Amino acid sequence: MNTGSLRRPTGLAGLDEVLHGGLIPERAYLVRGGPGTGKTTLGLHFLLAGVANGEAALLITLESAEAQIRQDAASQGLDLTGVRVLDLSPTHEFFVENQSYDIFSLADVERDPTTQRIIQMVDELSPVRVFVDAVTTLRYLASDNFQFRKQALSFVRYLVDHGATVLLSSEPTASVPDDDLRFMTDGIIDLEISPVHGVVRRTLSVIKFRGSDFEGGAHSMRLTAGGMEVYPRLVPGSHEQPFVNELIPSGVAELDEMLHGGIERGTITILSGPSGVGKTTLGIQFMKEAAARGERSVVYAFEEQLDTILHRCESIGMSVREMVDTGALSIVEVEPLRFSPGEFALMVRREVEERGVQIVMIDGIAGYELTMAGDNLVTHLHALGRYLKNMGVTILLANEVKSITGEFQATETGISYLCDNLIFLRYLEVRGELRKAIGVLKKRLGDFDKTLRQIEITCDGVEVGAPLTGLRGVLTGTPEWIDESTRGPQ
Repeated sequence: MNTGSLRRPTGLAGLDEVLHGGLIPERAYLVRGGPGTGKTTLGLHFLLAGVANGEAALLITLESAEAQIRQDAASQGLDLTGVRVLDLSPTHEFFVENQSYDIFSLADVERDPTTQRIIQMVDELSPVRVFVDAVTTLRYLASDNFQFRKQALSFVRYLVDHGATVLLSSEPTASVPDDDLRFMTDGIIDLEISPVHGVVRRTLSVIKFRGSDFEGGAHSMRLTAGGMEVYPRLVPGSHEQPFVNELIPSGVAELDEMLHGGIERGTITILSGPSGVGKTTLGIQFMKEAAARGERSVVYAFEEQLDTILHRCESIGMSVREMVDTGALSIVEVEPLRFSPGEFALMVRREVEERGVQIVMIDGIAGYELTMAGDNLVTHLHALGRYLKNMGVTILLANEVKSITGEFQATETGISYLCDNLIFLRYLEVRGELRKAIGVLKKRLGDFDKTLRQIEITCDGVEVGAPLTGLRGVLTGTPEWIDESTRGPQ
């Protein structure tokens, strides 16, 4: 039996990543889940991956008729032309004639035409991959649990001994469990469906994989017009690349002075402040400067539409549309409830690993939190941030605080510990006029200016003024001038 390093790809890139390359050949695996979870679709991907590799692939169906399977597969964009199907599902004659058959009793195959059909097909085809859908049907055909266990085990061993890698589907229930199948197979893949905020979320978990390590936990998945897609959980330690430690300036001289040159590459910066204070614009300012250096950036807009961002930036003289047209900047609208954390993480990975993006902005954290669907925000944000840092990507996180004025609060979601830099913007009420101030609260890898400055977003772009040294109580939102002679710009 071949248990070496060679793997059989499943036909699903995400699942192969979870399995560290695919299934170990000439072993049996169980894919289990309730109705509609995608068991058959996964099995068909497994068979088609074999066909694409020139391997003989056999589907043994015990429930659905061959014509129905091919029709359903075609509706998902899966062409089963190269897959042989052994249809053992009951026909209408079974009901009319009250037939019964005790299948897979290998001790007396001469009297069992069903077993003979399997043996004949295996001998004729010599399949490298076999998918049995659904093996739990055998339980209803066996006289008792012991007989089922013996028949199922001998059936699986027969296929494996003839050189096949076998995938079995199972639909367990409380009254008809599949514990015996779980013991006799070499790996188990669980598929689950759960409704979250009115949206169906699907997950895949590998809970057993003999002879190999694998990525544990629940991984997001989706059934699409092209079949199944699996989105592995992000494991930051598995991804790393060298990068140059250097400062990334904003291009606004006064802000760079506050940051003692800029923010460091491969760090996380939180841009914190209330709605409308300029967080997104400030983030894009860093990207504008990066574009001039020939770097690519991407903004994931969870809370604003592309047209709104483009219009606002153009109104202050930022040539964002030109940056988009040249490929220096991508602005991606993200509907939070449409994507799971795994899907979004894969989207980011593709930008980084395939397109060489060097700055990523998540705008904003409240929208990103909706993709969690009840999961812990900090856990997922920590994994994504650590991955990007390992890849030398600079991360900007736009974090909205609810209070417009009043006592200063950096963040409201407990994420400040994740960041290397924290730049805050806030509104000030000065003599009945609403103004804006900017400050740096944290810079882990270097020193920074501790003063606050007035910031304005004008038709000429982002403008940062001189330090507000003549004010006290700025962080309360209602500052007072210390001395009339030191009053700042009017």
